[in-house]
Amino acid sequence: MEFQDVVRRRKMIRRYADEPVDPVVLDRMLSNAVRAPSAGFSQGWSFLVLDRPEDVERFWVACSPASDGPPDGWLSGMRTAPVVIVPMSSKAAYLDRYAEPDKGWADKEERRWPVPYWHIDTGMASLLILQTAVDEGLGACFFGIPREQVDGFREAFGVPERFMPIGAITVGHRTDDAGAAGSPSRRPRKPAEEVVHRGRW
Repeated sequence: MEFQDVVRRRKMIRRYADEPVDPVVLDRMLSNAVRAPSAGFSQGWSFLVLDRPEDVERFWVACSPASDGPPDGWLSGMRTAPVVIVPMSSKAAYLDRYAEPDKGWADKEERRWPVPYWHIDTGMASLLILQTAVDEGLGACFFGIPREQVDGFREAFGVPERFMPIGAITVGHRTDDAGAAGSPSRRPRKPAEEVVHRGRW
């Protein structure tokens, strides 16, 4: 698929067909993810791949808010995904990397960072996963793990404190039903001329 087609076709898919994802394709997504840029080549990311039904179910149990009723349309659709990938960032990896001799911030002060590049770089790696899914004819959706569910997620999967999940990505084969409508169905996309400023604001 041409790159411009990948960009245009990328959207969040919230319901999936009952069909497994080829492990070779899944490996390609992850191989592309680690090609993302990272400050100081810190590469302070990790990816938890859940592609067995029992692991995917454990993820939803750990990460879904408690509810007495049935899951809503969004959750019931998302739970049809055969694969969940959880991208995680490590602030410590960046602070350690920039304390090395070629960088020289030996104090490891987080205040030196104008923005949290550990999250930004992991976000860029996540976008490569989303784009690879499109290129492979699959659907994917990036979404957040509720803050109050993070400890349960860590416990369920043995995730070290050093790593913070920045969200999760469902992956699967598309259906004619893309799932619960997201914000783009209610809000127009801003045109480039509204958000691009040339020379000065």
